[in-house]
Amino acid sequence: MHCTQLLNLSSGHLTFPIYLHIWFSIPFCFMYVMTLLGNITILLAVRLDKSLHEPMYYFISMLAVIDLIFSTAVVPKLLGVFWLGSREIVFEACFIQMFFIHTSTAVESGVLLAMSFDRYIAICNPLRYSTILTSSRTTQIGLLSLARGAAVMTPLMCLLTSLSYCKSRVIPHSYCEHMAVVKLACADPSVSDLYSIIVATLLVGTDSVFITLSYGMILRSVLRLPSQEARLKALSTCGSHICIILLFYIGGLLSMYLQMFSFGLAPHVQVLVADFYLTVPPMLNPFIYGLKVKQIRRGIFRFDWKGNLDQRPTTDMTKVYWCQTDGSVLMDAAQLSPWPMHSCFPRYHLEM
Repeated sequence: MHCTQLLNLSSGHLTFPIYLHIWFSIPFCFMYVMTLLGNITILLAVRLDKSLHEPMYYFISMLAVIDLIFSTAVVPKLLGVFWLGSREIVFEACFIQMFFIHTSTAVESGVLLAMSFDRYIAICNPLRYSTILTSSRTTQIGLLSLARGAAVMTPLMCLLTSLSYCKSRVIPHSYCEHMAVVKLACADPSVSDLYSIIVATLLVGTDSVFITLSYGMILRSVLRLPSQEARLKALSTCGSHICIILLFYIGGLLSMYLQMFSFGLAPHVQVLVADFYLTVPPMLNPFIYGLKVKQIRRGIFRFDWKGNLDQRPTTDMTKVYWCQTDGSVLMDAAQLSPWPMHSCFPRYHLEM
């Protein structure tokens, strides 16, 4: 199969001058470098700082690994198309790339769901947090997300590879975009199309409903906090999380439906939407989910980038006691006088 230039005019015959490809590639190269730096930094911080060996940070690490795989499956080939004119891709490699893209998307959706559940337990039912989300259970959730993603995408790849392809074999994308590849098939792809729609709808629908419920209950508990500062801080954190979740789901659905129904848009607009969907969320995730968390920032600042971690306690690390007052609302112990000590406990990772 052959990939044409990334940007084509709506006529399909004219392309932008070759020298402009370098300029178009700069944002994608920058986003890929930031994706690598951000996610690798988070993985190193969580790996080396033992205080970050908790479920919340394990989920963030899972997200970082997925984003690294997701970006690396696409961006190097994209840059090769821009810089080197490397537009050829082996038939098998095309479907391998497609499998990694789809599987990473499905696994990331599962991890986002797990992270919303983690925040729900930590804020709405903190006294049982350590018993519900153990390290082994966190690992099981990660493996289950991986197994689910591979299980639903493997049949899709089998359906696609069973089709015969006898048309132009030119993909109007910088990577093996699913719908663009299906359009090259000689046989009727209605079965694979139906399966794709069902899987995408069920995955996105189920995960997004449970994520919405989790954050809805979190917001309800947060709004009942007596401290305005605590409410604003929690709302800021939840708001940033919700924005990146919306970007992930809405961007994915928009990209998919634009490929299925062009709505009269120029081809290069569809291509750019698909490419930005594959590059923007992996770049933003480490900043939204990782570097925004104070404990991860501390772990990064203590790392000397020679493989060593400063084990001295930070001067601003204070033990904050959170107390369950009515079974659902958390309050800073400093705001309660007196408070039942059996319902209060030290937590570090709730502070964002």
